[in-house]
This record gives sequence, C-alpha cells and structure tokens, in this order.
Amino acid sequence: MYYTLFPVLVEVFKYALAGILVLFAALYLFKPYLNNQEKFKLIELKRTQAAQTLPMRLQAYERLILLIDRINPVNMLIRLNANGYSAAELHSLIINEVRNEYQHNVTQQLYVSPEAWGVAKRIKVDTTNLVNNVVRVLPADATGLDLGRAILTHLSQAEIDPYDAAAQLIRADVTELF
Repeated sequence: MYYTLFPVLVEVFKYALAGILVLFAALYLFKPYLNNQEKFKLIELKRTQAAQTLPMRLQAYERLILLIDRINPVNMLIRLNANGYSAAELHSLIINEVRNEYQHNVTQQLYVSPEAWGVAKRIKVDTTNLVNNVVRVLPADATGLDLGRAILTHLSQAEIDPYDAAAQLIRADVTELF
C-alpha cells in the first residue's frame, strides 16, 4: 500500500512544483508591467492634483505680491494719509496695518514655497523694524507727516528697494512652477 501511494505523491509533487514555477515565472514577467502601471497611475494622480492646485498656488503668489505692495511704506503712507495724525498715532496705525495685512495672508503659506513665504515674513519684520526704529529717533512732539518723511528718507537711502527685491524673489519663485 505504501508503494502505491508513493508514486501518486511524487506525481502530485511534480505538478505542484511545475505550477509554482509557472506562477513565479508569470510574476517575474508581469512584475515590471505592474510596476509601470502603478507608476503611471501615480503620475496621473499627481498631474490631476497639480492641475487643481496650480490656480490656488498662483493666487497665493499674487496675494504675496499684493501683501508686499500694501505694506510698502510708500503706498501705506499715501493710503493712511499721515497729515492729521501725530507720529505716535501714525506709528500705531502703520504697525497695525502691517500686522493685519500679514494675518490676512497667513494661510497663503500653504500654497507657496517656504522660500517665498520666508520673503513675505522677512519683509513684514523689516517693515515693522523700520517704522519702530524711525519713530524712536523722532522728537516726542513729531507729527505724522514728520514720521512719513523720515520713513521715506530712510527708504530712499537704501541702495536696493527691499520691496522690489522681495517682489522679484517671489516672481522668480513663480517661474519655477512652469
């Protein structure tokens, strides 16, 4: 009885081994195809996501350019009309305006590069420091017009306009999207 079962087991083993070998050969042959299909689907997914997020990213870069323009003291002093304020009042208005503009655009950092957001943060800090430093050297009875003149004088003495430079850096960052 044992002798009759052994040839059957050998035959089953041969067929099982042949099946396993065929399965491994099929997997070996189809694995590159399956990997390529997976890569293709991943590329398609990224392309679809990029098509959806590109308009939001461009809008975020536009908002950063607008932020830089709005906190530029040249534009802000015109908008705030410094004539009727004391230097302390105008100082407070400028600092609040810079802070509000920045807070209004803080979510844009989700869509722009860390470098572009760093430029926006830096220009905000630099603007605040500029206004704080200029107001410290003015006399206590200075007017808003005096503060505005002092800020503009300080900006005109800079070799490079920091607001134009910041906008240029952000524009350069946008060109990397294309």
